[in-house]
Amino acid sequence: MKNLPLHVKIIIGLVLGILWAFLSSSLGWNQFTIDWIDPFGQIFIRLLKFIAVPLVLFSIIDGVSGLNDTSSLGRMGAKTLALYLVTTVSAITVGLLVVNFIAPGTHMDDSQRIKNRISYEIWTQSAGVEIKDGKNFLADPEYREMAEALVASGELEEAQQNVEEKVAVAKKQKEEPPLQFVVDMVPENIILSISDNQLMLQVIFFAIFFGITLAVVPDDKGAPVKNFISSINEVFLRMVDTIMRAAPFFVFALLAGVVAKMANSPSEVFEIFKGLGSYTIVVLLGLSFMLFAFYPLLARLFIKGMKYKKFFRILSPAQFLAFSTSSSAATLPVTMECVEEGMGVSKNVSSFVLPIGATVNMDGTSLYLAIATVFLAQVHLVDLSLAQQLTIVLTATMGSIGTAAVPGASLVMLIIILQTVGLNPAWVAIIFPVDRILDMTRTVANITGDATVATIIAGSEDELRKD
Repeated sequence: MKNLPLHVKIIIGLVLGILWAFLSSSLGWNQFTIDWIDPFGQIFIRLLKFIAVPLVLFSIIDGVSGLNDTSSLGRMGAKTLALYLVTTVSAITVGLLVVNFIAPGTHMDDSQRIKNRISYEIWTQSAGVEIKDGKNFLADPEYREMAEALVASGELEEAQQNVEEKVAVAKKQKEEPPLQFVVDMVPENIILSISDNQLMLQVIFFAIFFGITLAVVPDDKGAPVKNFISSINEVFLRMVDTIMRAAPFFVFALLAGVVAKMANSPSEVFEIFKGLGSYTIVVLLGLSFMLFAFYPLLARLFIKGMKYKKFFRILSPAQFLAFSTSSSAATLPVTMECVEEGMGVSKNVSSFVLPIGATVNMDGTSLYLAIATVFLAQVHLVDLSLAQQLTIVLTATMGSIGTAAVPGASLVMLIIILQTVGLNPAWVAIIFPVDRILDMTRTVANITGDATVATIIAGSEDELRKD
């Protein structure tokens, strides 16, 4: 076992964790798993998260202050944002193509879809939302009894209450001025920003500003600070190495806990996926295309000598870790290590491009948002127009910038998109059951996109090690 590569050990831990969860649930040991095994998985996430922020802070300062030509920072920043925009729009386009072609929402029973449509029309009346597809089931006498039964049952109010808190968060976010995210990038108190994982953009802003200033300070004044920053950065990198030695065990604990919390028995877990099987498959198909076709092809086009197997062999530790943690931010230290040591990307580039990517580049999340929105519309017999689907592209692209790099944050963004195209935000409750496992998968796409862009940027800036 000692001679096995790290990514193989992580795969073994991942598989054993899932197998243990199914075994413990079938034997009635779920509570034992949650009480005595899952905490080690939570410790793992905390270890990675507490390292992520200081690592980002010191690695960016170290990289930027070491630039001989600070004007190149603006060029590299423009390339980074442009490439991230291209990959995000590509992911959303792939999501829309797949979901419209396969139409997973149409696989549900027709009578249930009619009931869903009537509930949607009742909701539009109370919410003052215009129905844009020209259909009106409530005007049809055939469905009057069904509508009255739905209102009397109280199902509509219950569904709305289930997501009331997230709807409130989404409403607040939607009402913000268009340039509020730019304002939010500038910290009021850097100490508070460092202590809050949700404010990573503020840490990045401070680190870049500090690094540029340090680069232009005379050497006799700046050298001691540069050496100090470089030494601290090296310590945090060594901490990442230490934690990763125990990663297979932590991944086992994390996956065992995740599956154990989903349901009390294996049959319940399978039932969850059975009900949303077509939707789950479509999301996985879209993510698989991005992971196994789009990113490797992009890497081979722009990076000389990049082989398909090499691409995944280098990134696999970060990918499996992303799957386990569902957090781009928690995986960031390992992503940086894989890109620097495996891909040969310089610290100057990786410390600048990857932290920004973990905060603003959410390809997997954007693809998921597009598929989820159209799927929920299909389930409710709502035909989205081309204009509405283009709105999804725009909203998902802009929204991915502000989506926190933590598990579950994308649901708030989904609510905003549903509201933007005139759909009921309470529908997010329909996909709650499978969101956790899909969150794990789309995080893999998120960090793979970050790593691909970082490597391409390094190649264009002649900052890629020649093997």
